[in-house]
This record gives sequence, structure tokens and C-alpha cells, in this order.
Amino acid sequence: MKSLKGIRILLVDDEPHILQFLELGLMNEDYEVKSAPDGMSAVNLAYEFQPHVVILDIMMPGMDGFEVCRLLKKNGNNVAVIMLTAKDDVEDRVKGLTLGADDYVVKPFSFEELLARIQARLRNQFPSLFSEVAMGPFRLDDRRKEIIYRERVLELSPTEYELLKFLVINHGIVLSKTKILDKVWGYDFGGEENIVEVYIRSLREKLNDKEHTLIRTLRGAGYRVDLP
Repeated sequence: MKSLKGIRILLVDDEPHILQFLELGLMNEDYEVKSAPDGMSAVNLAYEFQPHVVILDIMMPGMDGFEVCRLLKKNGNNVAVIMLTAKDDVEDRVKGLTLGADDYVVKPFSFEELLARIQARLRNQFPSLFSEVAMGPFRLDDRRKEIIYRERVLELSPTEYELLKFLVINHGIVLSKTKILDKVWGYDFGGEENIVEVYIRSLREKLNDKEHTLIRTLRGAGYRVDLP
């Protein structure tokens, strides 16, 4: 996806060299970027700046990233929060996600990985910013609810459309059945996890993915779409 001018990103970290590195990289991608060195400044700046995405460090003096996330997500604000953590700690991840964080990245991380996660969040939460998104052999048109694969419009049910869109947008990332159910079927879905397998099988048939090279199964982990 080509980055677009007008997309606003707020960086929050108490380490100046990280802020400078990320600010330069994201501005080079044509994003509009502002930064804050602490939690209170971030909350005040977010109110004025109205960012689409917030890159938020967890471990900060004073107001930590968890409290900032809670305040940013208060009142149902549609801002995408990607949390940065220096610890690959499950408890940190769970706490952040519970407070409304949309994704997390463990330090140290590559800029390319962060950029991919930013773009995934934008496609998921702000599809109206893009009339059509091209990704490898796919073209996604969220306004028409159509997915074109190798110049062929796929005949998809509404659920198949949402599932394939979620897989393609997050290409290269392993998605568990639980995460797929939450994002595609909703948190209140009371059915069995096996429904995911049924829909994956149907998508593979429509994509002629007999060898499972497009939608890969990673045993015990979930599914991953690999794009050329």
C-alpha cells in the first residue's frame, strides 16, 4: 500500500533517539507525524492532533503507556494504538489488549515491521481512506465489498469477504483461530472454533489454492497468507 499524505501518526516515547528515528522514517513515507516525550503530553496532543495511529511506549515515567491507551480509547475513539514494549511479556500484551490496544511490537524491532503493522491497522480501521488497495495479486475494494484475485472478481459471502480481507491485510502475520473469530465473527460469537477451518477450506477452493501455498496452516498457531 502506498502511504498517503494526510494520515496522522502520533509517536509517544521517553527515549529521544527512538522518537527521532521513527519521526524521520515515517515523515519520509509521507505521513504527518507529531511526537510526545511523556504520557500527559501525548494525551493533550492527541486531543488537538486527532491522530489515526498512535505508536505508544509502555514503560514511561509518570503516566505509563497503559493509562495513555485507556484515555485514548475512552469514549470509543477510533484511533489505532500500537504499543511498544521492551519485554516480550504475555502479561503486558494481555493488559494492553484489554485496555483497547490494537497491536503491539516488541523492542528491538525493524522499521519495516512497524511500517507493515501501521498499514495493516489503517486498512482495518480506516478503509474509507483508500478507494482500492492493491496487495500482491489481490485488489480490495471495501466500498464495493469486492476482492479481485488475479484480475478475477471472487464470488464471496459477506463472512468470506471479511475473513479473506483480514487475512490479506495482515499478510505475513500468523493469525490464531481465536483472533480470527474475534475480528471476523465478533467477541460475542458463541460457536465453535472449527467454523474457521470450514471457511478457510471454502476460500482455498475459490482461490484454487490446492497446495495451501497462499493460505498456509501453521499447526498449533493459526493461518498466514504469504504474498509474492
